[in-house]
Amino acid sequence: MLNSQTWFTESNTNWGTGFSLQIKAKLCEEQSPYQKIAIYETTHFGYLMTIDDIIMLSTVDNFLYHEMMSHPVLFTHPNPKNVVIIGGGDCGTLKEVLKHPITSVVQIDIDEKVTRLAEKYFPELCTSNNDPRVTLLFQDGIRWMQEAKSGSIDIIIVDSTDPIGPAEGLFNQAFYEQCFRVLRDDGLLAQQSESPLIHQQLLKDMRSAMKNADFTDLLTITFPQPVYPSGWWSATIAAKKPMAHFRKDETIFNKLNTKYYQFAIHEAALTPIPMLKQLFNI
Repeated sequence: MLNSQTWFTESNTNWGTGFSLQIKAKLCEEQSPYQKIAIYETTHFGYLMTIDDIIMLSTVDNFLYHEMMSHPVLFTHPNPKNVVIIGGGDCGTLKEVLKHPITSVVQIDIDEKVTRLAEKYFPELCTSNNDPRVTLLFQDGIRWMQEAKSGSIDIIIVDSTDPIGPAEGLFNQAFYEQCFRVLRDDGLLAQQSESPLIHQQLLKDMRSAMKNADFTDLLTITFPQPVYPSGWWSATIAAKKPMAHFRKDETIFNKLNTKYYQFAIHEAALTPIPMLKQLFNI
């Protein structure tokens, strides 16, 4: 909500949490067929995008999420050539993926308004949208996956909103079974998996559904994300066969121009922390 003290506050009584950003102005609000999207100018975090009054990204800290959603899985795959991104409408993950020498990226987001507003207010995230390797589709990612050719994709990245509304169907066994089918034998699935601190049941349910879909190797990586609930976020990588966990390619890495991700971060992220090892019984 935006109150008289010009703060945007996202609160949730289920977790007893809240996070606020001081606002200079509300720049726009648009209702799509799927959700309400708003853009604010903040005093210290640049622009802020919210969807249905839930924080999606800010100018200042989005690099943490986008770098960790893309580079760990790309450097874990032995030789990625084609990538599918489900969601990702702000195009920040797409930009990071395209720093790698891949052949093609298909991004499928159900809501074109998210991308068009990102192009206007977060243009730095959209600089690769016209790359000839990119196909941007605005349609149902679940249906796209159901219709995709078996064994045709190296990496699937699910860069979705919370598991409510349009994204709810991206967090169940039926969707993971389709991902498993579409991936090649050495393929990897990476999905944002919420906070490892306050969404532990969701994480356990996700991993269980991935295992039931026949993924044999799972790894949940964590990273800071100040504007998201608890300030600590995660992505879960699922593989059809055991992961090598590390492909150190200095030639590619030296061209990444990242702010957070580096090989030391990669090695640390791919080492399960004791809390999660206990939570997942691994």
